[in-house]
Amino acid sequence: MRTEDQNKIHIDTIIVSDIHLGSEVSRPSQVIDMLQSYKFNRLILLGDIFDDLNFRRLKKEHWNLLSFIRKLSNPDRNTEVIWVEGNHDEGLIDIMSHLMGVKAYKEFSWIYRNRKFLAIHGHQFDRFLNENIIVSAVSSFIYNKIQKYDRENQTISRFIKKKSKGWLRLSLKIADRAIEHCRRQNADVIICGHTHQSLFKKVSGAEYYNTGCWTDIPSSYLTIDFSGNIRINEFIEVSNFKMVS
Repeated sequence: MRTEDQNKIHIDTIIVSDIHLGSEVSRPSQVIDMLQSYKFNRLILLGDIFDDLNFRRLKKEHWNLLSFIRKLSNPDRNTEVIWVEGNHDEGLIDIMSHLMGVKAYKEFSWIYRNRKFLAIHGHQFDRFLNENIIVSAVSSFIYNKIQKYDRENQTISRFIKKKSKGWLRLSLKIADRAIEHCRRQNADVIICGHTHQSLFKKVSGAEYYNTGCWTDIPSSYLTIDFSGNIRINEFIEVSNFKMVS
């Protein structure tokens, strides 16, 4: 084992979503810090890695993350990198799959420790988004502006998100629809992003996890260890981790 790997946390899979590269509130440098703290076999990028199709909005640190992912996908690294398309990634998935050297899917499934896992971004279960595209876009724009001008710890943004009953109800509805999809696919676990709200829910043996996002502070992501245990983790800065479920 390489010396630098001895100080890392060894796990099987890391899942991140909703990085929104190009957004003013994206945290690509922190994503790299988090990934460098682990040694892992698989990385799943669970959608909305980009904010939109305008590459001119990408800053140096955004390109640094893309370069880091490209290096991870090198066959010599023995790391499987999976890209699952999100609603903000539409139109980019084929291009980025080729440029980044990663496998791209609408939905990714795998078997681990005798359980079937599904990874899908989750916008497919968001009826409000699909039926109210303009309203959803305007709401996201306003919230992003609040995040940008909020203080470093995003106190106001987090308060709004916590107190938004509509946001909470929508997140739970998406979870219920995802669980229904999980059952139809005869899977045990379904993992989504999209809502920007980390969440765990279990119904009749089917488990739903939401990874949260990398535009909020703290940011969150999901890990699966070698025993098949699933955890949602929070990240603030390097070496500052907090397990939340």
